[in-house]
Amino acid sequence: MLYLASQSPRRRELLGQLGVSFSILDVDVAEVPYPEEMPLDYVRRVARDKAQAGWESLTREVQGDALVIASDTEVVLEERVFGKPKDADDAVEMLHALSGRTHEVISAVCMVSAKQEHSDVCVSRVRFAELDEAEITAYVATGEPFGKAGAYAIQGRGATLIEHLEGSYSGVMGLPLFETARLLRKFGVGV
Repeated sequence: MLYLASQSPRRRELLGQLGVSFSILDVDVAEVPYPEEMPLDYVRRVARDKAQAGWESLTREVQGDALVIASDTEVVLEERVFGKPKDADDAVEMLHALSGRTHEVISAVCMVSAKQEHSDVCVSRVRFAELDEAEITAYVATGEPFGKAGAYAIQGRGATLIEHLEGSYSGVMGLPLFETARLLRKFGVGV
């Protein structure tokens, strides 16, 4: 049985696109970088922590046949990790920082079973257009930035902020499908 350890509706939607059946595990993992932890290492660790938390939430009877998959996605500009905005002011500050610049979106996916654990990472580069104060204010007022790394959603109105994408659309959205499908096949799941 495949389980997705995630509270994200976007990850549920994306995993469903692969045509696999799965159940949801609601996990709560601290998403705070360690001092001096590099962004790539941080994203990998959080994805692994989520997968492990999901695995540990299962009963011993279920663990034997279970596969747990989890992911983490972060926006990174000059080694600064942009998490989810705390409030509207935080969202405005993030969008100002990203305006007219290229940032990375790092998505890690981790899969755990009784016998093995594997992970993969996808790094995409996203260039924002130059945004003026009115555009930023109007976008934040939609409410869309909240709960999204870097204060934007590529699958929503946030797409209008993006001038160029190099990499994985699904990775920026929250679950890199190429890497996820490759992991599923490694664990014997047909996709």
